[in-house]
Amino acid sequence: MLRSRHLLTSIICLAVGASAALPALAQQQRVSPPDIAGTVVDGNRVTIYYSRPFSKDPKTGEKRKIWGGLVPYGKVWRTGANEATLLVTQQPITLGSQTIPAGAHTLFVIPEEDGKAQLIVNNQIGQWGLTYDEKQDVARVPLTKEALTASVDQFTMAVARNAGGGGVIKLMWENTQYSVPFTVNK
Repeated sequence: MLRSRHLLTSIICLAVGASAALPALAQQQRVSPPDIAGTVVDGNRVTIYYSRPFSKDPKTGEKRKIWGGLVPYGKVWRTGANEATLLVTQQPITLGSQTIPAGAHTLFVIPEEDGKAQLIVNNQIGQWGLTYDEKQDVARVPLTKEALTASVDQFTMAVARNAGGGGVIKLMWENTQYSVPFTVNK
């Protein structure tokens, strides 16, 4: 119990340190600036730390094809840019039908050409980009795909409360939104 409490404290300190560093990182004028998405759902704070690439090529300014182009189908994508995307939850959550323990986890996505996609929750944290070890997967959860009415130029993530209870994690880019609901385990 003491060891798990120490681990959770270390993870929360890492997340707080990462959030404190975000303003300094933003000042470095990164091509894909860092951002934070999060909210409190049923007494549990769920936060995502990620970087936001643009649809336009930073060198040429030309619009890029995102899904099936910059983000290839059938391959693990780091869910943003720069450092790996970090999900932090204070309490365990059920994401789709999978239980995610409290703490910090990295998020990856595998989009498919047929429109299906999976969100991967992985225990490896602190890595740059697409350093991925499948053996550290906690869960793979199907995402729901929806067409957006307006195109999204810059990759955007959101954590929001669900009207029917619990919350939802959303990933939006180009003309597509992927989402997955979650509930807080008590």
